[in-house]
Amino acid sequence: MAGSHTTSADGSHEERFLHAFEEYNDALFRHAMLRISDRERAIDLVHDTFTKVWSYVKNGHAVEQYRPFLYKVLNNLIIDEYRKQREQSLDALLEKEGVSEGSFSELTEDNTEALAATIDGKQAFGLVETLPTVYREVIVLRFVDGLGPKEISELIEESENVVSVRIHRGLKILRDQIEAGGVAKKVKGKQK
Repeated sequence: MAGSHTTSADGSHEERFLHAFEEYNDALFRHAMLRISDRERAIDLVHDTFTKVWSYVKNGHAVEQYRPFLYKVLNNLIIDEYRKQREQSLDALLEKEGVSEGSFSELTEDNTEALAATIDGKQAFGLVETLPTVYREVIVLRFVDGLGPKEISELIEESENVVSVRIHRGLKILRDQIEAGGVAKKVKGKQK
């Protein structure tokens, strides 16, 4: 994603950065808003993301692809935000997840897309907030931000298999909640 020092003119770095700002600013805000549910903090985190990336670029580093790099920086800031808000760190929550990395050949992208298409979008969007953090994160990255499982796996530093399992489980929870009339079911630490 990021490279070492470059010899290109600052003008091209600035143009690429401004283009990335125009292209990804709204999507990054939506992502932050869905993840933390606080408009002002979401604006601040997106601002901090662009500030950090601009500092990185001005220090002579190259960014090959802005989209994944911006999401990575934003996700790191969101994780920091979670850690500030909770006594229990996000690392402990992820550790508690304990997803088994078995073979899940039935989780092809076509099956996942078909499953997602069966869910009423408006209801599901409102219910996304009720999902456990690990599922909400991948559902938002997949269906709101339009990232594929491979891109998501790179962003959250988990295997593609773990990402697919979380997407599948998150969609199942959403479907169960919709079928139950939108009443949020409590998801306990025990996983299938």
